[in-house]
Amino acid sequence: MLDIKFVRENKELVKENIKKKFQDKKLPLVDEVIELDKRVRELKQTGDELRKEKNETSAKIGTFMRDKKIDEANEMKTRVVEINKELVNIEKEESELMASLKEKMLVIPNIIDPSVPIGKDDSENVEIEKFGEPVVPDFEIPYHADIINALNGLDKESAGRTSGNGFYYLMGDIARLHSAMLSYARDFMIDKGFMYCVPPFMIRSDVVTGVMSFEEMDAMMYKIEGEDLFLIGTSEHSMIGKFKGQIVKEEELPLTLTSYSPCFRKEVGAHGIEERGIYRVHQFEKQEMVVLCKPSESMDWYNKMWQYTVEFFRSLDVPVRTLECCSGDLADLKVKSCDIEAWSPRQQKYFEVGSCSNLSDAQARRLGIRTKGENGTYFLHTLNNTVLATPRGMIGVIENNLNEDGSINVPKALQPYMGGKTKIEKRK
Repeated sequence: MLDIKFVRENKELVKENIKKKFQDKKLPLVDEVIELDKRVRELKQTGDELRKEKNETSAKIGTFMRDKKIDEANEMKTRVVEINKELVNIEKEESELMASLKEKMLVIPNIIDPSVPIGKDDSENVEIEKFGEPVVPDFEIPYHADIINALNGLDKESAGRTSGNGFYYLMGDIARLHSAMLSYARDFMIDKGFMYCVPPFMIRSDVVTGVMSFEEMDAMMYKIEGEDLFLIGTSEHSMIGKFKGQIVKEEELPLTLTSYSPCFRKEVGAHGIEERGIYRVHQFEKQEMVVLCKPSESMDWYNKMWQYTVEFFRSLDVPVRTLECCSGDLADLKVKSCDIEAWSPRQQKYFEVGSCSNLSDAQARRLGIRTKGENGTYFLHTLNNTVLATPRGMIGVIENNLNEDGSINVPKALQPYMGGKTKIEKRK
Protein backbone atom coordinates (compact mmCIF):
# COMPACT_ATOMS: atom_id res chain seq x y z
CA MET A 1 0.00 0.00 0.00
CA LEU A 2 1.31 3.42 -0.97
CA ASP A 3 1.53 6.39 1.37
CA ILE A 4 -1.48 8.66 0.71
CA LYS A 5 0.84 11.68 0.94
CA PHE A 6 2.95 10.17 -1.85
CA VAL A 7 -0.19 9.69 -3.98
CA ARG A 8 -1.27 13.32 -3.38
CA GLU A 9 2.13 14.66 -4.36
CA ASN A 10 2.78 12.25 -7.26
CA LYS A 11 -0.63 11.72 -8.84
CA GLU A 12 0.60 11.46 -12.43
CA LEU A 13 3.45 9.11 -11.50
CA VAL A 14 0.99 6.78 -9.74
CA LYS A 15 -1.29 6.83 -12.80
CA GLU A 16 1.62 6.16 -15.15
CA ASN A 17 2.64 3.20 -12.96
CA ILE A 18 -0.89 1.78 -13.26
CA LYS A 19 -0.67 2.09 -17.04
CA LYS A 20 2.69 0.29 -17.06
CA LYS A 21 1.00 -2.60 -15.27
CA PHE A 22 -1.82 -2.58 -17.86
CA GLN A 23 -4.46 -2.00 -15.18
CA ASP A 24 -6.16 1.04 -16.70
CA LYS A 25 -9.43 0.17 -14.96
CA LYS A 26 -7.75 1.29 -11.72
CA LEU A 27 -6.90 4.78 -13.00
CA PRO A 28 -10.05 6.41 -11.55
CA LEU A 29 -9.00 5.19 -8.09
CA VAL A 30 -6.20 7.75 -7.95
CA ASP A 31 -8.52 10.75 -8.19
CA GLU A 32 -11.03 9.04 -5.91
CA VAL A 33 -8.54 8.49 -3.08
CA ILE A 34 -7.22 12.03 -3.41
CA GLU A 35 -10.76 13.41 -3.04
CA LEU A 36 -11.49 11.10 -0.13
CA ASP A 37 -8.27 12.11 1.56
CA LYS A 38 -9.11 15.79 1.04
CA ARG A 39 -12.51 15.33 2.68
CA VAL A 40 -11.00 13.33 5.57
CA ARG A 41 -8.46 16.08 6.24
CA GLU A 42 -11.21 18.70 6.13
CA LEU A 43 -13.22 16.72 8.66
CA LYS A 44 -10.17 16.31 10.90
CA GLN A 45 -9.57 20.07 10.80
CA THR A 46 -13.24 20.83 11.56
CA GLY A 47 -13.19 18.28 14.38
CA ASP A 48 -10.04 19.80 15.87
CA GLU A 49 -11.59 23.26 15.73
CA LEU A 50 -14.76 22.02 17.43
CA ARG A 51 -12.80 20.27 20.17
CA LYS A 52 -10.84 23.45 20.79
CA GLU A 53 -14.11 25.41 20.98
CA LYS A 54 -15.57 22.78 23.32
CA ASN A 55 -12.60 23.08 25.70
CA GLU A 56 -12.78 26.85 25.69
CA THR A 57 -16.56 26.80 26.18
CA SER A 58 -16.29 24.30 29.04
CA ALA A 59 -13.77 26.59 30.73
CA LYS A 60 -16.20 29.51 30.42
CA ILE A 61 -18.96 27.46 32.04
CA GLY A 62 -16.85 27.07 35.16
CA THR A 63 -16.12 30.78 35.25
CA PHE A 64 -19.80 31.75 34.82
CA MET A 65 -20.87 29.28 37.49
CA ARG A 66 -18.37 30.75 39.97
CA ASP A 67 -19.63 34.25 39.13
CA LYS A 68 -23.28 33.12 39.56
CA LYS A 69 -24.01 33.89 35.89
CA ILE A 70 -26.40 30.97 35.48
CA ASP A 71 -28.02 32.06 32.21
CA GLU A 72 -24.65 32.52 30.51
CA ALA A 73 -23.48 29.16 31.88
CA ASN A 74 -26.60 27.39 30.57
CA GLU A 75 -26.08 29.01 27.18
CA MET A 76 -22.54 27.62 27.11
CA LYS A 77 -23.80 24.17 28.16
CA THR A 78 -26.25 24.22 25.24
CA ARG A 79 -23.37 24.98 22.88
CA VAL A 80 -21.32 22.09 24.32
CA VAL A 81 -24.25 19.73 23.61
CA GLU A 82 -24.41 21.03 20.04
CA ILE A 83 -20.67 20.57 19.59
CA ASN A 84 -20.87 16.99 20.88
CA LYS A 85 -23.60 16.19 18.33
CA GLU A 86 -21.52 17.74 15.53
CA LEU A 87 -18.47 15.76 16.63
CA VAL A 88 -20.44 12.49 16.62
CA ASN A 89 -21.54 13.12 13.03
CA ILE A 90 -18.07 14.20 11.96
CA GLU A 91 -16.37 11.19 13.55
CA LYS A 92 -18.88 8.83 11.97
CA GLU A 93 -18.37 10.31 8.50
CA GLU A 94 -14.60 10.37 9.00
CA SER A 95 -14.59 6.70 10.01
CA GLU A 96 -16.66 5.70 6.97
CA LEU A 97 -14.49 7.71 4.60
CA MET A 98 -11.28 6.30 6.12
CA ALA A 99 -12.56 2.76 5.59
CA SER A 100 -13.39 3.56 1.96
CA LEU A 101 -10.03 5.27 1.50
CA LYS A 102 -8.12 2.27 2.85
CA GLU A 103 -10.12 -0.16 0.71
CA LYS A 104 -9.26 1.78 -2.45
CA MET A 105 -5.63 2.34 -1.44
CA LEU A 106 -5.14 -1.38 -0.98
CA VAL A 107 -5.99 -1.90 -4.67
CA ILE A 108 -3.59 0.70 -6.10
CA PRO A 109 -0.39 -1.15 -7.11
CA ASN A 110 3.03 -0.44 -5.67
CA ILE A 111 5.46 1.64 -7.73
CA ILE A 112 7.59 -0.73 -9.80
CA ASP A 113 11.36 -0.36 -9.95
CA PRO A 114 12.65 1.56 -13.03
CA SER A 115 14.62 -1.54 -14.09
CA VAL A 116 11.47 -3.66 -14.54
CA PRO A 117 10.76 -4.44 -18.23
CA ILE A 118 7.35 -3.29 -19.48
CA GLY A 119 5.10 -6.09 -20.68
CA LYS A 120 1.50 -7.28 -20.45
CA ASP A 121 1.98 -10.78 -18.99
CA ASP A 122 4.46 -13.58 -18.28
CA SER A 123 4.94 -14.20 -22.01
CA GLU A 124 6.95 -10.96 -22.04
CA ASN A 125 9.25 -11.81 -19.14
CA VAL A 126 12.93 -11.40 -19.99
CA GLU A 127 15.70 -13.97 -19.59
CA ILE A 128 18.60 -12.57 -17.58
CA GLU A 129 21.21 -15.30 -17.27
CA LYS A 130 21.73 -19.05 -17.55
CA PHE A 131 23.72 -21.09 -15.05
CA GLY A 132 24.98 -24.54 -16.02
CA GLU A 133 24.87 -26.24 -19.39
CA PRO A 134 21.41 -27.61 -20.30
CA VAL A 135 21.90 -31.19 -21.45
CA VAL A 136 19.59 -33.45 -23.46
CA PRO A 137 20.74 -37.08 -23.08
CA ASP A 138 20.80 -39.48 -26.01
CA PHE A 139 17.98 -41.55 -24.49
CA GLU A 140 14.34 -40.64 -24.09
CA ILE A 141 13.36 -39.19 -20.73
CA PRO A 142 9.87 -40.30 -19.65
CA TYR A 143 7.28 -38.05 -18.05
CA HIS A 144 8.25 -37.44 -14.40
CA ALA A 145 5.23 -39.33 -13.05
CA ASP A 146 6.25 -42.38 -15.10
CA ILE A 147 9.82 -42.19 -13.79
CA ILE A 148 8.58 -42.07 -10.20
CA ASN A 149 5.94 -44.77 -10.77
CA ALA A 150 8.60 -47.11 -12.13
CA LEU A 151 10.42 -46.68 -8.81
CA ASN A 152 7.23 -47.38 -6.82
CA GLY A 153 7.37 -43.82 -5.50
CA LEU A 154 4.00 -42.28 -6.44
CA ASP A 155 0.36 -43.11 -5.77
CA LYS A 156 -2.12 -40.54 -7.08
CA GLU A 157 -4.96 -43.03 -7.40
CA SER A 158 -5.20 -43.55 -3.63
CA ALA A 159 -4.81 -39.81 -3.03
CA GLY A 160 -7.74 -39.27 -5.36
CA ARG A 161 -9.86 -41.48 -3.12
CA THR A 162 -8.79 -39.77 0.09
CA SER A 163 -8.49 -36.17 -1.03
CA GLY A 164 -9.37 -35.66 -4.70
CA ASN A 165 -7.48 -34.31 -7.68
CA GLY A 166 -4.28 -32.37 -7.07
CA PHE A 167 -3.06 -34.56 -4.18
CA TYR A 168 -0.56 -37.43 -4.04
CA TYR A 169 1.27 -40.04 -1.96
CA LEU A 170 5.07 -40.16 -2.19
CA MET A 171 6.65 -43.41 -1.08
CA GLY A 172 9.93 -45.19 -0.52
CA ASP A 173 13.15 -43.65 -1.74
CA ILE A 174 11.27 -40.94 -3.65
CA ALA A 175 9.65 -39.79 -0.41
CA ARG A 176 13.06 -39.94 1.18
CA LEU A 177 14.54 -37.84 -1.64
CA HIS A 178 11.75 -35.33 -1.10
CA SER A 179 12.61 -35.04 2.60
CA ALA A 180 16.35 -34.99 1.90
CA MET A 181 15.95 -31.97 -0.38
CA LEU A 182 14.02 -30.06 2.26
CA SER A 183 16.56 -30.90 4.96
CA TYR A 184 19.42 -29.86 2.70
CA ALA A 185 17.60 -26.61 1.82
CA ARG A 186 17.19 -25.87 5.52
CA ASP A 187 20.88 -26.42 6.28
CA PHE A 188 21.93 -24.58 3.12
CA MET A 189 20.20 -21.41 4.35
CA ILE A 190 21.38 -21.84 7.95
CA ASP A 191 24.92 -21.92 6.55
CA LYS A 192 24.17 -18.60 4.84
CA GLY A 193 23.47 -17.10 8.27
CA PHE A 194 19.66 -17.26 8.19
CA MET A 195 17.68 -18.18 11.32
CA TYR A 196 15.60 -21.34 10.88
CA CYS A 197 11.89 -21.06 11.77
CA VAL A 198 8.79 -23.24 11.67
CA PRO A 199 5.81 -20.85 11.60
CA PRO A 200 2.05 -21.31 12.15
CA PHE A 201 0.39 -22.91 9.14
CA MET A 202 -2.80 -20.88 9.56
CA ILE A 203 -3.13 -17.09 9.73
CA ARG A 204 -5.89 -14.57 10.33
CA SER A 205 -7.51 -12.45 7.64
CA ASP A 206 -5.81 -9.22 8.74
CA VAL A 207 -2.44 -10.88 8.11
CA VAL A 208 -3.58 -12.23 4.74
CA THR A 209 -4.64 -8.79 3.52
CA GLY A 210 -1.39 -7.39 4.88
CA VAL A 211 0.88 -9.64 2.83
CA MET A 212 -0.94 -10.01 -0.47
CA SER A 213 -3.46 -8.47 -2.85
CA PHE A 214 -7.15 -9.38 -2.88
CA GLU A 215 -6.76 -11.03 -6.31
CA GLU A 216 -3.99 -13.30 -5.01
CA MET A 217 -5.99 -14.16 -1.90
CA ASP A 218 -9.06 -15.22 -3.88
CA ALA A 219 -7.00 -17.35 -6.26
CA MET A 220 -4.81 -18.99 -3.63
CA MET A 221 -6.12 -19.21 -0.08
CA TYR A 222 -8.21 -21.94 1.56
CA LYS A 223 -10.40 -20.54 4.33
CA ILE A 224 -11.23 -22.51 7.48
CA GLU A 225 -15.03 -22.62 7.66
CA GLY A 226 -16.53 -20.79 10.62
CA GLU A 227 -13.23 -19.27 11.76
CA ASP A 228 -11.10 -16.25 10.92
CA LEU A 229 -8.27 -18.47 9.73
CA PHE A 230 -6.70 -19.29 6.36
CA LEU A 231 -4.27 -22.08 5.41
CA ILE A 232 -1.02 -20.48 4.29
CA GLY A 233 0.01 -20.61 0.64
CA THR A 234 3.65 -19.99 1.61
CA SER A 235 5.45 -19.48 4.92
CA GLU A 236 6.31 -15.92 3.89
CA HIS A 237 2.78 -15.01 5.00
CA SER A 238 3.32 -16.20 8.56
CA MET A 239 6.87 -14.92 8.75
CA ILE A 240 6.03 -11.34 7.73
CA GLY A 241 2.92 -11.47 9.92
CA LYS A 242 5.15 -12.33 12.88
CA PHE A 243 6.20 -8.66 13.02
CA LYS A 244 2.72 -7.15 12.64
CA GLY A 245 2.43 -3.91 14.63
CA GLN A 246 6.02 -4.15 15.88
CA ILE A 247 8.85 -1.62 16.03
CA VAL A 248 12.01 -3.61 15.27
CA LYS A 249 15.26 -2.33 16.77
CA GLU A 250 17.34 -0.80 14.01
CA GLU A 251 20.52 -2.38 15.37
CA GLU A 252 18.95 -5.83 14.84
CA LEU A 253 18.54 -5.26 11.09
CA PRO A 254 18.62 -6.99 8.73
CA LEU A 255 16.43 -9.84 9.94
CA THR A 256 17.29 -12.88 7.82
CA LEU A 257 14.96 -15.85 8.29
CA THR A 258 14.46 -19.18 6.57
CA SER A 259 11.24 -21.04 7.19
CA TYR A 260 9.76 -24.46 6.48
CA SER A 261 6.07 -25.09 5.95
CA PRO A 262 3.54 -27.13 4.06
CA CYS A 263 1.70 -24.90 1.58
CA PHE A 264 -1.90 -25.09 0.43
CA ARG A 265 -3.22 -23.49 -2.76
CA LYS A 266 -6.54 -23.61 -4.53
CA GLU A 267 -4.86 -23.09 -7.92
CA VAL A 268 -8.09 -21.58 -9.28
CA GLY A 269 -8.10 -21.67 -13.06
CA ALA A 270 -4.87 -23.69 -13.21
CA HIS A 271 -4.54 -25.92 -16.23
CA GLY A 272 -3.80 -29.59 -15.81
CA ILE A 273 -4.63 -29.84 -12.09
CA GLU A 274 -6.16 -33.24 -12.83
CA GLU A 275 -3.09 -34.48 -14.67
CA ARG A 276 -1.30 -37.50 -13.34
CA GLY A 277 1.89 -35.64 -12.46
CA ILE A 278 2.90 -33.61 -9.41
CA TYR A 279 4.00 -30.35 -11.02
CA ARG A 280 0.92 -28.30 -10.06
CA VAL A 281 -0.80 -29.53 -6.92
CA HIS A 282 -2.95 -28.29 -4.04
CA GLN A 283 -0.45 -29.26 -1.33
CA PHE A 284 3.34 -29.08 -1.30
CA GLU A 285 6.24 -28.29 1.03
CA LYS A 286 8.59 -25.38 0.89
CA GLN A 287 11.73 -23.83 2.32
CA GLU A 288 11.50 -20.06 2.09
CA MET A 289 13.81 -17.15 2.84
CA VAL A 290 12.52 -13.84 4.21
CA VAL A 291 14.44 -10.61 4.85
CA LEU A 292 13.36 -7.44 6.68
CA CYS A 293 15.85 -4.63 6.18
CA LYS A 294 16.48 -0.91 5.80
CA PRO A 295 15.16 0.58 2.53
CA SER A 296 18.71 1.41 1.39
CA GLU A 297 19.70 -2.27 1.61
CA SER A 298 16.72 -3.99 -0.03
CA MET A 299 18.03 -4.19 -3.60
CA ASP A 300 21.35 -5.61 -2.38
CA TRP A 301 19.43 -8.29 -0.51
CA TYR A 302 17.23 -8.95 -3.53
CA ASN A 303 20.30 -9.80 -5.61
CA LYS A 304 21.81 -11.95 -2.87
CA MET A 305 18.61 -13.91 -2.40
CA TRP A 306 17.98 -15.02 -5.97
CA GLN A 307 21.66 -15.96 -6.24
CA TYR A 308 21.26 -18.27 -3.23
CA THR A 309 18.55 -20.22 -5.05
CA VAL A 310 20.70 -20.49 -8.16
CA GLU A 311 23.57 -21.79 -6.04
CA PHE A 312 21.26 -24.28 -4.33
CA PHE A 313 20.05 -25.88 -7.56
CA ARG A 314 23.48 -25.89 -9.16
CA SER A 315 24.73 -27.85 -6.14
CA LEU A 316 22.14 -30.48 -7.13
CA ASP A 317 23.40 -30.68 -10.73
CA VAL A 318 20.37 -28.83 -12.09
CA PRO A 319 20.97 -26.15 -14.77
CA VAL A 320 18.88 -23.04 -14.12
CA ARG A 321 18.16 -19.61 -15.53
CA THR A 322 16.79 -16.37 -14.10
CA LEU A 323 13.84 -14.63 -15.71
CA GLU A 324 12.99 -10.97 -15.00
CA CYS A 325 9.25 -10.54 -14.42
CA CYS A 326 7.75 -7.79 -16.58
CA SER A 327 5.43 -5.09 -15.24
CA GLY A 328 2.20 -6.91 -16.13
CA ASP A 329 3.36 -10.11 -14.41
CA LEU A 330 4.19 -8.40 -11.09
CA ALA A 331 1.71 -8.81 -8.23
CA ASP A 332 0.47 -5.45 -7.00
CA LEU A 333 2.66 -5.32 -3.89
CA LYS A 334 5.92 -6.11 -5.70
CA VAL A 335 8.40 -3.55 -7.01
CA LYS A 336 10.69 -6.12 -8.62
CA SER A 337 10.66 -9.89 -9.05
CA CYS A 338 12.46 -12.65 -10.90
CA ASP A 339 11.75 -16.33 -11.40
CA ILE A 340 14.33 -19.07 -11.09
CA GLU A 341 13.67 -21.79 -13.64
CA ALA A 342 15.13 -25.29 -13.83
CA TRP A 343 16.07 -27.06 -17.04
CA SER A 344 13.79 -29.92 -18.12
CA PRO A 345 15.69 -32.28 -20.45
CA ARG A 346 12.40 -34.08 -21.21
CA GLN A 347 10.61 -30.91 -22.37
CA GLN A 348 13.86 -29.29 -23.54
CA LYS A 349 12.85 -26.03 -21.89
CA TYR A 350 12.97 -24.36 -18.47
CA PHE A 351 10.21 -24.43 -15.86
CA GLU A 352 9.68 -22.33 -12.72
CA VAL A 353 11.01 -23.65 -9.41
CA GLY A 354 11.19 -20.42 -7.41
CA SER A 355 10.50 -16.72 -7.31
CA CYS A 356 12.35 -13.84 -5.63
CA SER A 357 10.52 -10.60 -4.80
CA ASN A 358 11.22 -7.17 -3.36
CA LEU A 359 8.05 -5.59 -1.95
CA SER A 360 9.68 -2.39 -0.64
CA ASP A 361 7.56 -1.11 2.28
CA ALA A 362 4.18 -2.33 0.93
CA GLN A 363 3.71 -5.22 3.37
CA ALA A 364 5.29 -3.29 6.24
CA ARG A 365 2.96 -0.33 5.69
CA ARG A 366 -0.11 -2.61 5.64
CA LEU A 367 0.97 -4.46 8.77
CA GLY A 368 2.59 -1.57 10.66
CA ILE A 369 6.13 -3.00 10.74
CA ARG A 370 8.57 -0.21 11.55
CA THR A 371 11.97 0.57 12.96
CA LYS A 372 13.30 3.64 14.76
CA GLY A 373 16.51 5.34 13.69
CA GLU A 374 18.29 8.65 14.14
CA ASN A 375 15.89 10.36 11.73
CA GLY A 376 12.75 8.96 13.32
CA THR A 377 10.47 5.98 12.76
CA TYR A 378 10.13 4.46 9.28
CA PHE A 379 8.71 1.37 7.57
CA LEU A 380 10.98 -1.57 6.79
CA HIS A 381 11.39 -3.22 3.41
CA THR A 382 10.43 -6.89 3.09
CA LEU A 383 11.70 -9.48 0.63
CA ASN A 384 11.00 -13.16 0.06
CA ASN A 385 12.43 -15.90 -2.10
CA THR A 386 11.91 -19.60 -2.65
CA VAL A 387 14.81 -21.81 -1.66
CA LEU A 388 12.93 -24.97 -2.59
CA ALA A 389 9.31 -25.79 -3.40
CA THR A 390 8.88 -29.49 -3.72
CA PRO A 391 7.78 -31.78 -5.36
CA ARG A 392 8.28 -29.28 -8.22
CA GLY A 393 11.98 -28.80 -7.41
CA MET A 394 12.34 -32.56 -7.07
CA ILE A 395 11.18 -33.00 -10.67
CA GLY A 396 14.18 -30.94 -11.78
CA VAL A 397 16.55 -33.12 -9.76
CA ILE A 398 14.98 -36.35 -11.05
CA GLU A 399 15.06 -35.40 -14.74
CA ASN A 400 18.61 -34.02 -14.64
CA ASN A 401 20.00 -37.00 -12.71
CA LEU A 402 18.16 -39.78 -14.54
CA ASN A 403 20.02 -42.76 -15.98
CA GLU A 404 18.99 -44.69 -19.08
CA ASP A 405 18.01 -47.72 -16.97
CA GLY A 406 15.47 -45.60 -15.04
CA SER A 407 17.58 -45.19 -11.90
CA ILE A 408 18.33 -41.77 -10.45
CA ASN A 409 21.74 -40.59 -9.29
CA VAL A 410 21.51 -38.94 -5.88
CA PRO A 411 23.40 -35.61 -6.03
CA LYS A 412 26.42 -35.59 -3.73
CA ALA A 413 24.95 -32.80 -1.58
CA LEU A 414 21.92 -34.96 -0.78
CA GLN A 415 23.70 -38.24 -0.06
CA PRO A 416 24.28 -37.51 3.66
CA TYR A 417 20.51 -36.99 4.00
CA MET A 418 19.83 -40.28 2.20
CA GLY A 419 21.93 -42.46 4.49
CA GLY A 420 24.83 -42.44 2.04
CA LYS A 421 22.69 -43.77 -0.83
CA THR A 422 24.15 -42.77 -4.20
CA LYS A 423 21.43 -44.10 -6.48
CA ILE A 424 17.68 -44.68 -6.38
CA GLU A 425 16.71 -47.92 -8.11
CA LYS A 426 13.59 -50.02 -8.36
CA ARG A 427 13.34 -52.33 -5.41
CA LYS A 428 13.57 -56.00 -6.28
